[in-house]
This record gives sequence, C-alpha cells and structure tokens, in this order.
Amino acid sequence: MSFSPRTAAVVLSLTLTGAVVAPLPPANAAPVLQQAIRSEPPVLPPLSPAALSAAIAGLPDGEASGALVQVRGAAGGWSGSSGISSVRAQHPPAPDSRFRIGSMTKVFTAIVTLQLAAEHRLDLDAPIQQYLPGLLPASYAAITARQLLTWTSGLNGVEVPAKTPDWYFAHRFDHWTPGSQLDLTKPLAFPPGSQQRYGNVDYIAAGLLIERITGHSWADEVTRRIIRPLRLTGTSVPGDDIRIPGPHAHGYEATPDGWRDVTLANPSLQWSAASIISTADDLDRLMVALFRGRLVPQPQLEAMFTVPDVPMYGSPGRAAYSAGLTRFQLGDVTVWAKSGDRPGYNNGMGATRDLSRRLVYSVNTLHMGGADQPQVAQRIVLATF
Repeated sequence: MSFSPRTAAVVLSLTLTGAVVAPLPPANAAPVLQQAIRSEPPVLPPLSPAALSAAIAGLPDGEASGALVQVRGAAGGWSGSSGISSVRAQHPPAPDSRFRIGSMTKVFTAIVTLQLAAEHRLDLDAPIQQYLPGLLPASYAAITARQLLTWTSGLNGVEVPAKTPDWYFAHRFDHWTPGSQLDLTKPLAFPPGSQQRYGNVDYIAAGLLIERITGHSWADEVTRRIIRPLRLTGTSVPGDDIRIPGPHAHGYEATPDGWRDVTLANPSLQWSAASIISTADDLDRLMVALFRGRLVPQPQLEAMFTVPDVPMYGSPGRAAYSAGLTRFQLGDVTVWAKSGDRPGYNNGMGATRDLSRRLVYSVNTLHMGGADQPQVAQRIVLATF
C-alpha cells in the first residue's frame, strides 16, 4: 500500500462502504461532498521497529538507492535510513536530508488558497474567471477555486513526457513561465465539478490565482505564510535554482550505462504543483500545524478533510482526493496523506486525523518512469499503519 494517487483511489473504491452514489451533477454545479466522518480515535496496531527496519532493508536494490523514514505520534515513534546517500558517500541518508517533495507541494498551495478564503479575499465557490480575467477561453464553463483544489476543474495541462529519461535529460534545465503549463487550446475534459482527475494543472492555476489576488509571487506567499511562521529551516521554494541546498541524498536513474545522477534540475515546470524541497522534520511539523488548525481556520480546514462525491475520471472508482490531501483506508484506520515524486525521489507523508501516528518517508528511486511506487515505499506504509 502506498500514498500514490492511483493506489489510493483503488483502495478507496474497494474499502469505503456506505457511500451514496449520486448521478453526475450538471455543468457548473458544485460537487456534492462527503464529509469526513467524526469518530473515536483509530485503534492503531503497535508500532514495530523490526517491521520498519525490514521495510527498508537491502538497499540499494533494483528499485532504489536509499531511503529514510520518520514515524512520530502519541502511538509511538521510530526513524531510520538505509542504502547510500550517493555513489561517493556510501552511508545511508542522514535524518535531516533534504529532498524534492514533488506533489506534496500541493499541500502548501492548498493552505495558502484556503487562507485567502479565510481572509475573505477569495470566494472558493465563485468563478476563478472573475479573479483571472482573460486567462481562460470564453467558451469555458465557470470553474471555482474549490474545484481547482479538489482536481475537479476539467482543465488540461500541456502534455510532456517529463518522467521519460530521454526527455528529462534533454529538458531538465528548461525554464517554464508560470501558466505555460496549461493547455487552453483544448476544451475542458469534463464539466467542472462532475469528475475528479488528478494532475498538476489545477494547482498551477491555483498558483496563478494566489499571485493575482495577493500581488506577490506564489513562492513569496508560501514562504511568508508557511515556511517562516513554522520555522521550516530545511524547506525552500527553488524557483529556477537547479540545486538542492544543504545535506541531501542524490537521485539516480539506472541506465544501460550505469546510474546517471538526476539530482540537479530546474523545477519551474512543476512550479506551484510540485517544486518544493523539504525534510522529514519539516513535513511532520507542517502536518501537525495543519491538522491542529494553526495554519487554516476550522471552516476552511474542513475542505482538506472533505472528498467530493464524484467519479474518478477514466476509472470505475470514486474520488479519493480532498483539497490538497488523499484519503485512504487501511483496515479500520483512515489516513490523510499526500505523496510526491520527482526523478530520483519518491516520497510521502500521512497521518491519522488525531495525529497519533504520522509518517514521512523519502525513497531514492532508480526508475523515473514507473507507474507505481516502489515496493520499499509500499512496505514502509504497511509497516507504519
């Protein structure tokens, strides 16, 4: 079991019970919402250091060069790492290693967007066209900020094979202007609010929305509102900087000629959807502050624990994503999580709603084009929850 969007959606479709299946809403309709169920604290299995150690044993292997894991909470804690930090440093990744968090960046973007709603500077259910005049074609139906945050907008992104080695090595230092990732030549994939389709494009649009409303860059707003107040000293918004500052494990791609270093890259293609760099400590601190309502007031925070009751696009399953998070079920335990990956890095963070068990992990993968998360990541999640 992993925090991957595809896997989480499958798990939810198989394990959630009692969901009301409603007909598709008409175009422009706000999605029907499944409120997160308030219940007694989950009964978690005892934390097993042996199982966690076994989950990351044997690295490097054919999938990954290294991994680090941090588990915290009232129900027990553990941390460990294995494998190598680089071909030159044959020791495991350090606990404070920084890594490209990929799509976990979306949690930061969702937080800022919901903060703007709490400040009455943004109406989550008003058309974004009124905040971003001229951005979207006039033929497009109204799209709301809530639909961006829950991946139900129907917007299309520019299709590039970003996780194909040949494309990556040719283009990994390219600069992308914010907004150039949207493909506005295509009609919407579906009426806004009627289906859920995970991807980066909705959160690129959310980044543009943040910039237009605040008059500041998305990076500055994330830094001012989240990174500095929480003292996330290992977290940075890199812009066009190709480096990972501070201690970090290198990422590699296994090729017929051996491992090729993929650590350096311009993350502007991913921008407000998947560009941030962070650490396990910082991401754990973020989860605690977020879940306890220190970052987003309660009325807006519920959006992060509320999944739209709509079908998953192109799948028989139902929606699995809330605003910025993924809900999935492991037995009787509900976990709210977010995964993220970039070439050389596959990561996840997740917690029970009461924060009694929290997990952050980073795995240094050797194959950027894989559709599923590596087995070691799945073992980590299973051993934790």
